[in-house]
Amino acid sequence: MNDALAAQHMPDIQTALNNATQLLSKTSDSAALDAEVLLCHVLDKPRSHLRAWPEKTLQNQQSQQFETLINLRQQGEPIAYITGHKEFWSREFEVSPAVLIPRPDTELLIELSLNLLTNKFDAQIIDLGTGSGAIAITLAAERTDIKVIASDLSTKALEIAKNNANKHTVNNIQFIQSNWFNNIPLIQFDLIISNPPYIDSSDPHLSEGDVRFEPDSALIADDHGLQDINSLCNQARQYLKADATLLIEHGFDQKEAVQAIFKSFDYTQVTTYSDLSGNPRVTSGQRNKQ
Repeated sequence: MNDALAAQHMPDIQTALNNATQLLSKTSDSAALDAEVLLCHVLDKPRSHLRAWPEKTLQNQQSQQFETLINLRQQGEPIAYITGHKEFWSREFEVSPAVLIPRPDTELLIELSLNLLTNKFDAQIIDLGTGSGAIAITLAAERTDIKVIASDLSTKALEIAKNNANKHTVNNIQFIQSNWFNNIPLIQFDLIISNPPYIDSSDPHLSEGDVRFEPDSALIADDHGLQDINSLCNQARQYLKADATLLIEHGFDQKEAVQAIFKSFDYTQVTTYSDLSGNPRVTSGQRNKQ
């Protein structure tokens, strides 16, 4: 009898979504989408299931779990950390608070890399500060003929990256724990890629949105956010083949400063590319011929 009474008080899918959307509307700009994503996670169903069965009653455990996740989202916890995964370049990647959440803007690095590798076979590339491994694994999966090294200082990040490589059955990748180039063998790479920390410690955006929950070590750099970019540009010269390319993601307002760093280390063909929002996002430079 108690079970029957409890069932009567359990909301159906549509009611649960409506209530959650109302709760999240005060703290999220995408309240309805957030509610759907979280309920899909609880039910382990696609979003089409929500539309096909709006009158389906949630089980008590499902309702309680959904309420818990909505509370986390109300407190600002990123959706990706709540569900433990994020899509990038049409693949799903495991994430945790130990790594940055992969963003659509970073897919520009993939696009540029694939273009640069078009006529290069058996190329050797490296992704420095790989985090979840989204960049390195995507490139390794798209181009199974190339050899990829993915490095990160964080052992927790590397553990997640390795899980993601296994999930996507990527075998042409090697993981190395390293503070930038410190533990990297002196290999001549065809392409060096990095999405390093580039946010200044006083940037007000650090107290807004998802970045409040992401690791500071992957976000913040000294010298107005330019210290790691400067170090990478300096050290990468020893590791690049003649005419090979260095690609670095940076802040939307750092184009001039980053280009100046590239040029100060004698890179040629220094070019900045814009992301989907039209903001300067990635700068590339080639190593001079020897």
